[in-house]
Amino acid sequence: MGNNQSETLVNHYTNYSNGQVVEYVPSNQEPCKSWLLLPAENLWSVPLRGILYITAMLYIFVGIAIVSDIFMCSIEMITSKKRKILRWDSESKKHVEKEVLIWNETVANLTLMALGSSAPEILLNILETCQHVQDYDPNNPQDSLGTFTIIGSAAFNLLIITAICISSVPSPDAKKVKEFGVFMVTSVWSIFAYIWILIVVVWNSPGEVEIWEAWVTLLYFPLLVMNAYCQDNGWWIKRPKVGGTEPQSGSQMNIRVVNGNVKKHHVFHGPSPQLAALEAERSQSQMNLKATTDERTNDMLVLKDLEAAPEDGRVERSDEEKKQLARASSSRNRFRHAAVRSILGGKKRVNGYKPSSASHPRLMELVDKVRTMQDGSSEVPITEDLRGKFTFAASSYSVLESAGKLEVDVLFHRTIPKSNGALMENGKAAAYEVQEDNSKKEDDSYINSVVSISYETREGTAKYETEFRYTQGVLIFQETEWRKSISIPIINDNQFENNMDFYVILKNPDGGGALGDPSLTRVTIIDDDVPGEFSFDSANYAADLEKGIVTATVLRSNGSDGTVSIQYATMDGTARGGLDTSVADYRATSGTLLFEHGETSKQIEVEVNRKTKDPKNFVLTIRNPSLGAKLGEHSAAVANLALDDISERLANLLAENEEEEEETWLGQIKSAMNVGGDKDEEGNEIPPAKIDYLFHFITFLWKVVFSLIPPRSIWGGWPAFILSLACIGVLTAIVEQLATLFSCVLYFKAAVAGITIVALGTSVPDMFASRTASIHDQYADAAIGNITGSNSVNVFLGLGIPWIISVMYNLATKKGPFRIEQGNLFMSVLLFTGIGTLCIIILIMRRKLFGGELGGPKITKHLSGAFLAILWLVYVTIMCLKAYTVI
Repeated sequence: MGNNQSETLVNHYTNYSNGQVVEYVPSNQEPCKSWLLLPAENLWSVPLRGILYITAMLYIFVGIAIVSDIFMCSIEMITSKKRKILRWDSESKKHVEKEVLIWNETVANLTLMALGSSAPEILLNILETCQHVQDYDPNNPQDSLGTFTIIGSAAFNLLIITAICISSVPSPDAKKVKEFGVFMVTSVWSIFAYIWILIVVVWNSPGEVEIWEAWVTLLYFPLLVMNAYCQDNGWWIKRPKVGGTEPQSGSQMNIRVVNGNVKKHHVFHGPSPQLAALEAERSQSQMNLKATTDERTNDMLVLKDLEAAPEDGRVERSDEEKKQLARASSSRNRFRHAAVRSILGGKKRVNGYKPSSASHPRLMELVDKVRTMQDGSSEVPITEDLRGKFTFAASSYSVLESAGKLEVDVLFHRTIPKSNGALMENGKAAAYEVQEDNSKKEDDSYINSVVSISYETREGTAKYETEFRYTQGVLIFQETEWRKSISIPIINDNQFENNMDFYVILKNPDGGGALGDPSLTRVTIIDDDVPGEFSFDSANYAADLEKGIVTATVLRSNGSDGTVSIQYATMDGTARGGLDTSVADYRATSGTLLFEHGETSKQIEVEVNRKTKDPKNFVLTIRNPSLGAKLGEHSAAVANLALDDISERLANLLAENEEEEEETWLGQIKSAMNVGGDKDEEGNEIPPAKIDYLFHFITFLWKVVFSLIPPRSIWGGWPAFILSLACIGVLTAIVEQLATLFSCVLYFKAAVAGITIVALGTSVPDMFASRTASIHDQYADAAIGNITGSNSVNVFLGLGIPWIISVMYNLATKKGPFRIEQGNLFMSVLLFTGIGTLCIIILIMRRKLFGGELGGPKITKHLSGAFLAILWLVYVTIMCLKAYTVI
């Protein structure tokens, strides 16, 4: 370093317990300093040190990606917490208890989820600030590596990741953001966040951050969350309707129905599958189920019009359907899990389908339904003097179709009732609250004569000899009798049907009696047939190119009652369908599968082009099952015509693992040590590929170390949350030191290192996740919807917290105002604000012109992607020139 004799060299001493190191450096420079340095490391060869630092940073980035994924998993567990709320049930006419998720999805995405995906950038700036806050020199402010990492990461995410996502969607398909209102709100906030930096650094207090500015920056974060939450509820930009709506009293409640058991997504275990491209159709087909009939109408009006058309049914989603809809929105996190797992070389699992061993879920729904209807059986109000009158014990009854018969109680009130109401149990009046006062039988008010009443059943939506037997007769009450029962046979079949009603009337009283209210009762037959759920037995199928076919199996599980039909069809992926397989990749096929009573599986065969060599695939879908049947987890599957690339590898990792082993420390450690072996369709082990061994070798240390973090299932995920966040902090601190040393050795400016090396290192997992989501998700939300929100959070938290630390420390130590270098920061923020606004405008224009932000015609999508990539190169180039004072 001292070969140039014209330079003045200065001695720098570093003392150790056994001696000291003397360095000779030019007077206008400082020796590289870091707590990572080994003794006399500054004397090593500059090229060697540069290679070592960049290699170490890349390796640390792999560790950060893996532990960040564990951190995201713990956040998913935390945000899956449930609570019970009371909601008005229009069927039972009372409030019922429901379980809902505590965290609103938008709020979770902008808080814990954003923190999880942006933790490295945010922690980098916070740790850098804490490390240098004592050495801060207000007269010589320096560029902050953490600040430029945040800006560089935002530019890379918005421009490069968006460009990749636009180009990755197979043409001519176009995918749009479903929650466009929330996307626009976060987009505006993301641009405003960087305008706010300009206001703080350049315009309001040039080169200085005042105390109120630091606090306002942080307070913008909860304001952003509140703003997005309001839009998520449709307060400003109208949200698109999905299917139907549930009648509710009062204001609409925005809740997410709990999805039963929380799916286990873990870096050491494959996440759950969903080919979300077909989820909307799946939801729509399930909306065809009618849960109940209309509310009871006036009994006398029904009696006059029993022969008229059946009542109109009210389409209402059952709780199970709401859970299905809740599962329909794909989470970006599962694609991130897959992207991380694709570099682990860990053991893979069979993507097989196994029917649930749980008992029929519909049967439990029926039990709850019967209970609510029975609880809601209106007690008979005393609106008249019932003495000497015939009435039913209740105005409505319900009975399971399989019960075989129903007992309906008829009462003759021989004296004035003391109270009213009937206690219902199993479709029968078990105890009538009106008790006869035997002590008054000799009084004039007591009727002790023999009386009789006729009864007859009448059709409603339920028909004679189909749902029940026509029943009529006469009930004779002796002098001491006041209650008798009518037995009505109920016809049971194996075919699923909507719940149906019929009526029983009293007529022709004799012996001095009269008709009271109710003299008509409604009987609801609850269908308990279980037609089943339909799913493909695998999420992926491979074509037999020798035979020229793809064979897929559709399974019927959780019930097989009645005859059920379900439609199937093919849909283009990277392969193109047609009628002639010599030209097309496969024969476009559609049809209907008919499952007879008791049948549980059928096969679909699709003819494919035997000469196909390139990796291609198409989608097999099932939809529109018969009334009562449902679609299971695998309502779509990917048919592969040849071995696919890394994108399909990621898609395979999304397949459902119904036999996922219990998350334990021992299980995590075993999984971390296993080299990735796959299994074929018959469950036979396939030897790991060479790439699996390479990835396993690279990530082995990180996998074993991080497998010691408690599983997320322990204590609600909080131990995993805290320890994984601590690990991210430690690794980020090391990255900050390595980047500083790399910049020092190779004379890299902090601004350049932040927007390039460090920003790219923290964003690569998100890039793979977004690309995979853009290919396999139905909408663009999972691919790009998180970018703008994350960019906003990075500024408000990643800059707000360090600014508060600095200004409050300076205030406490009386160091004066907190000053920052504004030259490079001003240029970087101004450039990003301009190109970021242009990028969002391009996305909006693509939505209008091509029907979606991503994909579209082949030429235009590649032009759009190339233009955004060029914008990023322009941004990086200008910043480099500015940092080195070339411009």
